[in-house]
Amino acid sequence: MPIIYIAIAAGIVALIFALILTMDIMRQDQGNEQVQFIGRAIQQGASAFLAREYTLLAGFVIVIAIILGVLIDYDVTGRVGSTHSLPSTAIAYLIGAIGSGLAGYIGMSIAVRANTRTTVKAMVGLNAALRVAFNSGTVMGVSVVGIGLIGVTVLYLIFQDISIVAGFGFGASSIALFARVGGGIYTKAADVGADLVGKIEQGIPEDDPRNPATVADNVGDNVGDVAGMGADLFESYVGSIIATIALAAVGAGALGMANPTGTFDSSLFLLPIIIAAIGIFASILGTFLVRTTEGASMGRLLWSLRTGIFAAGALVLIGTAVAINLMDLNFNLFWVVLTGLVAGQIIGTSSEYYTSFEYNPTKYVASQSESGPATVLISGLGLGMVSTVIPGLVIIIAMWIAYTMADTYGVALAAVGMLSTLGITLATDAYGPVADNAGGIAEQAHMDPIVRERTDALDSLGNTTAATGKGFAIGSAVLTALALMAAYSEVTELTLADFSLLEVKVLMGLIIGAMLPFLFAALTMQAVGRAANAMVREVRRQFREITGLLEGTADADYARAVDISTRGAMKEMVVPGLLAVVVPLVVGAILGGAALGGMLIGAIATGFLLAIMMANAGGAWDNAKKYVEAGNLGGKGSDNHSAVVVGDTVGDPFKDTSGPALNILIKLMSIVALVFAPLFL
Repeated sequence: MPIIYIAIAAGIVALIFALILTMDIMRQDQGNEQVQFIGRAIQQGASAFLAREYTLLAGFVIVIAIILGVLIDYDVTGRVGSTHSLPSTAIAYLIGAIGSGLAGYIGMSIAVRANTRTTVKAMVGLNAALRVAFNSGTVMGVSVVGIGLIGVTVLYLIFQDISIVAGFGFGASSIALFARVGGGIYTKAADVGADLVGKIEQGIPEDDPRNPATVADNVGDNVGDVAGMGADLFESYVGSIIATIALAAVGAGALGMANPTGTFDSSLFLLPIIIAAIGIFASILGTFLVRTTEGASMGRLLWSLRTGIFAAGALVLIGTAVAINLMDLNFNLFWVVLTGLVAGQIIGTSSEYYTSFEYNPTKYVASQSESGPATVLISGLGLGMVSTVIPGLVIIIAMWIAYTMADTYGVALAAVGMLSTLGITLATDAYGPVADNAGGIAEQAHMDPIVRERTDALDSLGNTTAATGKGFAIGSAVLTALALMAAYSEVTELTLADFSLLEVKVLMGLIIGAMLPFLFAALTMQAVGRAANAMVREVRRQFREITGLLEGTADADYARAVDISTRGAMKEMVVPGLLAVVVPLVVGAILGGAALGGMLIGAIATGFLLAIMMANAGGAWDNAKKYVEAGNLGGKGSDNHSAVVVGDTVGDPFKDTSGPALNILIKLMSIVALVFAPLFL
C-alpha cells in the first residue's frame, strides 16, 4: 500500500512549489506610491468581499453538515448510517468546504499582490510581465491540485470508504457554486456599470481613474475569475477522482479482473489517485517551459502557453503507462486516460477558435458592428449555438471510447485524465485577471503607453485562455457528472429497466432536469442585471454630483461602488445556490430514486450545451470588442466600438457568471444525489 503515499507526497510538493513561487512574486518591485495605492484598494476590496461571502457560507455549511450527520451518519431508522463512531460524512463535508474555500482564498490573495508587480515588470518587457502573472496563476493551479489530492487521499486512508469521501466532494461543490455565482455577480455588476456609463455615456477609456466603478471592476476580476474559477475546478478535480474510485468495483468486471469490493487498496481504486499525483509533477515541470519574446504576436503568445500544457500532457501519458504496467492493470486504461487528455485539448482548442479574434468567427461578429449592436448580438448568439457541436461530438466520442475500454469506470477515468494537468491548465486561466488588473493599474497610474500595450497583449491572451479554460472546465464537468450519476445508480441499485422512458416518473424527472439549467441561468443573469442597474445608477450619480470628476480634478468614491457590488452579490447568490441542493432532494423524496436519475440525465445534457453556448458567445463578444479597440473597424470611440461594447456587456454575465456556474450546477446535483443515495434505495 505505500504507493498511495506518493499522492500525499505529490500534494505536499505542489504546496511547497506554490510557496516558493509566492515568495518569488513577493520579492518583486511593487512600483511607485500611486501604483501601490491602487493595488491596496483592490486588495482590500477583494479581501472584504471574500470575508463577507465566507461568513455567509459558514452558516449554510454548518446546516448541511448537521443534516448529513442526522440523515446519513446517524439515521435513526436503521436503513442507512455510517459504520464509524464519528459523523464521518459530515466531517468530510466540512473538510471539503474548507479546502475549496482555502484554494479560492490562496488564488485571490496572490493575484491581488501580483497585479502591481506585473505592471512594474511590463515596464521591463513582455516576457518579464508574463512570468510574474503566469507564476501567480501557477500558485492557484498547484494549490488547487495539492489541497484537493491531499484531502481525498488522507480521508480515503482514514475511512477506507468512498461513500464517506464523497462528502468531501459535496463540500467542495457547495462552496464552488456560491463562489462562482457570488463572484460572477460581483464582477459583472461592476464591469457592466463601468462600461455602460464610462465608455458609452461619458466616452472615457476603459480603466480610467475617473470612473467610480473601476476599482470594483478590478476587484471583481479577482473574486470571480480567480477565486471562483479555483473553487470550480477544485471540485471538478476531486469529483472526478471520487467518481472513479466509486466505480472501481464495476470497472473490475469490465476489465476481466476479480471484483475488488472491500479491498480499498486495490489497484483500480488507487489508479486515479496515482494519475493525479503524476499530473502534479508533470504540471510543475511544464510551467518552466512557458516563455515568450518581446513583441510576440497573439499566436506566439498562445504557443508559449501551449508548450507547457502539451509537455505536461506528454509527461502524464508516460507516467500513466509506467504506473499501469507496474500495477499490473489492463493497458486499455492508458487509452482511456489518453482519450480524456485529447478530448480536453480539442474542446479547449474549439473554444479558442470560436472566441479568439485571431480567427474568423469572432472577426465576423466584430464586422456586424457596421449595422449596430442588434446584429452584433444576433451573430454572437448564433456563434455560441453552433460552437456546441464540436464539444458535443467530442464528449460523445470520448464517452464511447472510454466505455468500450473500461465500462463506466472508464468514463470516470477519462475525466481524471482530462484534469490530470490541471495544475498548469488552471494557471493559464488564472493568470488572465492578473494581467487585466495590471493594465487597469497602468491606466489609472498614468504610466507610459508601452506598459499598457504590453499588459493589453497579455490581457487579450488571458481572454482567449479563459475561454479555453471554461470549455475545458465544462467538458470535464460533463464526464465527472456522468460518472457521479453512474455511481449513484450503482449505490441505489437502479437498473436500465428503472430508467425506462415509458416510466412516467422518469420522464417527469427528465423534464425537471432539462429545465433547471435554464432556470438557473435566468436567475443568475437577472441577478447580474439588478446588481448592474444599481451600479449604473451610482456611477451616474457620482458623475452628476461630484464636481470636477469628469474633468479629473476630483476623486471618485470607489468604496461606495465596491460596497454596492458586494451587497448585490451577497443578496443575489442565495436562491441559485440553494436550487442545486434542494431540488435533487425534493425530487428524490417525492418521485423516487429513478426520477432523480432521470433529472440528472436531463440536467447534464442541457446544462452542458447551454454552458458551452453562453461561455463561447460571451468570449466572442468580449474579443470582438478588443478587436475593434485594437484599431480595426474604426477603432475606439467609433459607432462600431459602441456596438461591440453593447455586445460585450451582454456577454459579460454569459461568460463569467451563468455559463461557468452551470457546470458546477450539474456536478453539485450529481454529488448531492450520490451522497444522499442511501435515502432513495
